[in-house]
Amino acid sequence: MNRGANSDYIPTDLIYEILSRLHAKSIARFRYVSKLWKSMLCQPYFTKLFHTNSSSNPRLLIGVVQGGEWSFFSSPQPKNHYENSSLVVAADFHMKFSEDRIQHYCSYASGLIYFANMRISKDDENEVRAICNPSTGQHAILPPDLKSTLRSCNGFLGFDPIGMQFKVLVLNRRVDGQLVYQILTLGTENMRWREIEFPSYSGLVSEMICINGVLYYNNHKNIGCFDVRSEKFKFLNQNPDCLTSWSTKMINYKGKFGVTNLEDDYAGGFPLKLRMWVLDDVKKQEWTTYAYTLRAENIVEDNNYIYVVGVTASGEIVLAKNNAHKPFYVFYFNPERNTLRSVEIQGVREEEEWSNNHRVYYFVDHVADLRFNVMKTTYAATSISPPEHNTSTSSREDHQVRTVAHHRRFESVNKFDALCLLEDD
Repeated sequence: MNRGANSDYIPTDLIYEILSRLHAKSIARFRYVSKLWKSMLCQPYFTKLFHTNSSSNPRLLIGVVQGGEWSFFSSPQPKNHYENSSLVVAADFHMKFSEDRIQHYCSYASGLIYFANMRISKDDENEVRAICNPSTGQHAILPPDLKSTLRSCNGFLGFDPIGMQFKVLVLNRRVDGQLVYQILTLGTENMRWREIEFPSYSGLVSEMICINGVLYYNNHKNIGCFDVRSEKFKFLNQNPDCLTSWSTKMINYKGKFGVTNLEDDYAGGFPLKLRMWVLDDVKKQEWTTYAYTLRAENIVEDNNYIYVVGVTASGEIVLAKNNAHKPFYVFYFNPERNTLRSVEIQGVREEEEWSNNHRVYYFVDHVADLRFNVMKTTYAATSISPPEHNTSTSSREDHQVRTVAHHRRFESVNKFDALCLLEDD
């Protein structure tokens, strides 16, 4: 067969449309097929098209951590509000982190996940900060911070939708004892940590959420706000009942910041009482309070440890469990219709048998995004030099040399990690 004479020409726009409907991990592999494919798949037009198609089908990202090892899956989120009260969907496996981590802590924003304490191997006690893209299976190590003696064990990942920039915000203690906020802008040519001003010590904690370029965080006393673009702080006046319960959860309710409180979730059965506070006006700091009773007969026998994990863009409140028991259920509550649907997710427990000592994390409305390549975040700049203190010069220089060498060794791991995608089916 003469392919040149008989085959039809496929328009480039059609090729882009076909490729934009594939999984992000497949696109990451195809970039290594040839220089032409890499050029095509890195075009801004294609990455924008891919993001548009992914946004129309957001998924529930599921992270299971056991023994310091993370496994990431995702499942479809139900769209039709008139479907049956019980659904069954299949989960897709994305990637696994085989490295140990000191704490089960992570921060999510716009498709990427930030890990504050990542250990490259069980034999290496050093900890690094890392960024992960579960959709593509890639991860990268952030540059070290040489200015602090006691590094923060957490930190926040935020996304500025106007400037299209990701930033990591941490609270550190310098060698002189002063607490300082430091920030890192990802993807820049010479990435380095910068100190920024803040009104007062606000006690960054693990719970946070990024909504329309603003990071909201809860330190159990008040709610702080950090504008990712302007890098300015402020604090909210909230209803005193918002932060009183252990089951408090910060949410994105249709583009507005909100707080939920699920009561009686240890009672061993429905109904459950759900209260929600939504910040309707940021400038006036006006809140609206909602109260719901969740009822479901015979949907699931054991509803212990159910808690709110997020809210979909359509306003459905998602509830789930800390553990991946089989069958594995996630619940979608529609406040407008006062309906609760159970969704059985298959493929999470089947991938690997989890022990009782594991925890499940959920990220609602996950959208695969190729516009930010995590591989560009590898260590490429020297960090801020440590200030003078009583430590001897030789000790200080030795510590700096060891830290830089340690992170440069991780840089080679990052470059090799991209090649591993070709072998991962």
